[in-house]
This record gives sequence, C-alpha cells and structure tokens, in this order.
Amino acid sequence: MTTAPIKPAVPAPRAAVLDDAHVGDIRGALGTIRLDDTGERRGLSAKFKTLLAIVGPGLIVMVGDNDAGAFGTYGQAGQNYGTGLLWTLLLLVPVLYVNQEMVLRLGAVTGVGHARLILERFGKFWGAFSVIDLFLLNALTLVTEFIGITLAAGYLGLPKTGSVVLAAAIIIASAFTGSFRRFERIAIALCAGSLLLVPLYFMIHPKTSQMAHDFVVPAIPGGSGELATVMLLIIAIVGTTVAPWQLFFQQSFVIDKRITPRFMKYEKVDLWIGIAVVVVGAAAMMGFTAATFAGTKEFGQFTDAAGVAQGLEAHAGKLAGVLFAVALLDASIIGAFAVSLSTAYAIGDVMGMKHSLHRGIKGAKGFYAVYAGLVAVAATVVLIPGSPLGLLTQGVQTLAGVLLPSASVFLLLLCNDRAVLGPWANGPKTNAFTAAVVGVLVTLSVILTASVLFPDITSAAILDIMAACGVIGVLAAGYSFTRRRTGTKEDPIDRTGRENWRMPPLDTLTRPTMSTARKIGMGALRTYLLIAMVLVVIKVVQVALAQ
Repeated sequence: MTTAPIKPAVPAPRAAVLDDAHVGDIRGALGTIRLDDTGERRGLSAKFKTLLAIVGPGLIVMVGDNDAGAFGTYGQAGQNYGTGLLWTLLLLVPVLYVNQEMVLRLGAVTGVGHARLILERFGKFWGAFSVIDLFLLNALTLVTEFIGITLAAGYLGLPKTGSVVLAAAIIIASAFTGSFRRFERIAIALCAGSLLLVPLYFMIHPKTSQMAHDFVVPAIPGGSGELATVMLLIIAIVGTTVAPWQLFFQQSFVIDKRITPRFMKYEKVDLWIGIAVVVVGAAAMMGFTAATFAGTKEFGQFTDAAGVAQGLEAHAGKLAGVLFAVALLDASIIGAFAVSLSTAYAIGDVMGMKHSLHRGIKGAKGFYAVYAGLVAVAATVVLIPGSPLGLLTQGVQTLAGVLLPSASVFLLLLCNDRAVLGPWANGPKTNAFTAAVVGVLVTLSVILTASVLFPDITSAAILDIMAACGVIGVLAAGYSFTRRRTGTKEDPIDRTGRENWRMPPLDTLTRPTMSTARKIGMGALRTYLLIAMVLVVIKVVQVALAQ
C-alpha cells in the first residue's frame, strides 16, 4: 500500500501538539482549508464551504452513538412502552451538547488528547485508570457492535462467520489507507446510511400528534409497579446516548483533523448537526417500533434487534424488516469505527506513539496495531461458540453507566483549568449545568450498580437512592455556594484574543494544586468506582458460570 508522504509541519509557537501530523491543512471529507488561509469568511458561500470542510467530528461521534446497543435500547423502549419514553431524548439534547462542546474546546485549544491531559494534570494513577478503563470498556463495546452485525446478517440470511470477517476487514481497511480524508469520507457515507430510518418511519406512519406530546411531556409508563424496570431502561437510554468513548473520540478526532480555535463556531454547527441526526434516528426507532407492535402479542416482549426486524416484517412487510437490518448493520460498523479509533488515539497519546490517520502504517505502527488488534479480538470473541453475547451486552451497559460520572468529572475539572484552556475556560453557567448533570449521572450510576447486584430491587429502594443522592447534591451545592461567597473570588476570565490562543507545551505547565475538598471528592470517587467495578464484574462472572 502506498500513501502520500506527510508534508513536514512545525507546531506553532507555544503549541502543545504531540504529533506533527496534527498540524497542517484541514483535508476534510467535503473540502480543504489551507494552513495559510487565515482570511475572514465573508458571504454565505464562503461560510458554507468552510462548514463543509469542517463537518465530520461532531457528526461521526453522534451517529456512532446510535450503534448496535442503541438499536436494541430504543427498540426495547418502543416495543415495550410505546412512545412513553420519548421525552428522555429531549432531556439528553443539552447534556449531549454541553459534554461534547467541552471536549471540542479541549481538542481545538490544546492539541492534546483527553487521556494525556488527565495523565499530565492529575497524575499517573488517574491517567492509567482512565486509559485502562477506556481500553477494557471499548473492547467490550466493540464486541456488542459485532453482535449487532451478526443479528443483522442473520436476519438478511447471510452467513455469520463470513459476515463478521468481512465487516472486520472493512473496518480495518478503511483506517489503513494512510489518508484522513479517505477515512472521513467512508465514515460520513456510513452516517448517510443511518438516514434509512427516516423512510422506514414514514412507511409505518406512527401518530405524529402522540409522538409530539410524548416528546415534551415526561411520564413513567407502566405506573409505580414497573418503576424499577422503567428506571433501568431510562438508565440504558442515557448510557447508550452519553458514553465515555465519545469524549475521547471527538477530542482526538478534532485534533487529527487539525481544527483550531478559529473554526470553533463551525465545529459547533457540526456538533448540532450530529445531535439532530442522532435524536431524529432515536425518535424514529421508538416511533415505528411503538406503532408496529401496538396491539400485538409481541408488545412488551422485546428480545433483541433481530426480533424487531422480524416484527417489522410480520406487521409492515419484508421491505421494512430489510431496511431496519441494513440500518443496524450500518450502525454497527460506524460504531466499531469510532470505538476502535478512540482507543487507538488514547493509547497513542499516553504512550507517546505517533497516532494520526494522516500517517501510513509504517509511520504509526503502534497506532494501527492497537486499532486492528481490537477489531480482530472482538470479531473472534463473537465467533467463539457458546460465548455469552447477551451477558456481554448487559455488562457493557452496566460498566458504561458506572464509569460515565468519572469521565464527566474529569471533563469538568479540565475545562476549569485555566492553564489548559486559558480564555476558553468554562464560565459559571456551564459549570453549574455540568455539575447538575454529573450529580444526575452519579445517581443513575448508583441505581444501575445496585440493580445489577440486586436484581429484585424494589421501586421504594430506587426512590430512596434518588432521595439520598438528591440530599447529598443539595448539600454539596450549598457548600460550594457558601465557599464562593466567603472565599476569595477568582479573577474574571479575559476572553480577548482567544481565537489565536493555544495551550503551551505540557512540560511548561504547573500541575494544579488540589484543595482538601477536591482530594476528598476524588478519593470518594476513586473508592466508589473501584468497588462498583469489582462488584459488577463479580456479578457478571457469577451469572456466566450459572449459565
């Protein structure tokens, strides 16, 4: 395989870029922006061309989020509860934007990946912890993507082994071209494939008025008797929509695409496009599965995504089932792209390896080895006879829910580190909203962990957990507010000239001093994560041995 040589590039003065392949022309799937093109964009045409060149990171990370696990989760919501849980998608929109906007800023301003920033700013323990967590969780998530491939292939009548091997070959070959542009074009083409859900929606014709109502009016379907079951499904929706790998992927992909702060507005538009696509796709799945199974004996009897395809065929025709299966196959492949790449970027960032899609295989052997190795192992696990695939899927969702609060906490701390983000650091409103989101995620994580360890958990126990976490949250907010009122106020952030501000090299930054309160909080978080992870793994192993 031959690849075009990388033009030598020298990072700008004071920049912290770790791989010189991350500096140069932006060669996006839909356009190019030269490094020396610093002119102001005037006119709608010029702005649109710039947007086309920038589009990619936000779109791919969001569409990759509607992966095999999401198809199962949204299908379960629609088949078992109709459109009663559509409102969860509306609530997740600001969560998605705030989380991904923060990693977008970190990537464009620092030029350094998420895992490396955690390592440098919080020490080797948390750096190793974040990378090991990401590696293990992503490896398991990748297995679920191949499970989705087998389900789609099985419905379409394709051989399981051949389908898995071919999909793995496509996933690996797409990244091994040595061209960022070629990879992004393939990924965006797969994003377009996710739009197959839209004609499927119109073929089945769910009630628009009912969907609009359920989208904006929260309700818990099934009543108090099913609170425990519904809460777990809501947590699954959150876990499949806001996943830890997204943070690592978008930050590194923004860096690899060579996006700098001067294109921040365009990248935010890209992110909003991705959010719109993911919410439309999720709502469509809930809507057409609800309409398909309403009044049938299969209503409330969700099995898996293949069962949804079979139900669509039985009640809406063969074409509907085929469209759903093809969309599932497409989603599984793009999910595998993103999950594998986020891991390879993170390990390359921390280990100091060359880690860029702009480089050929010879120029980044370790990076491509990690990427291909993950894909090969996941494909092999799925093909092992007797593998507990359903149990693996459940374990992945549980571990993602447990680890998500940790990822959000580090994200919030990094975005308040003025040495890292300077004039791009968080303001008070973003901090308040994100802190509230972290509190909700911690609550959901505790409920999820408890439900896995205690399958017969009652509705009363769930309400008690929510109440206890709420009280702790109020006390923490009160302490923070009182501390700000009585303590010394920080200097306001000077936002002038931020379009040209980049983080200085990491070795020139002084590591932040940890306050006593923060040390206690980080220690509590560390303890909870370790205990929860160990307990969840023990529970999953026990269930596997029992089977």
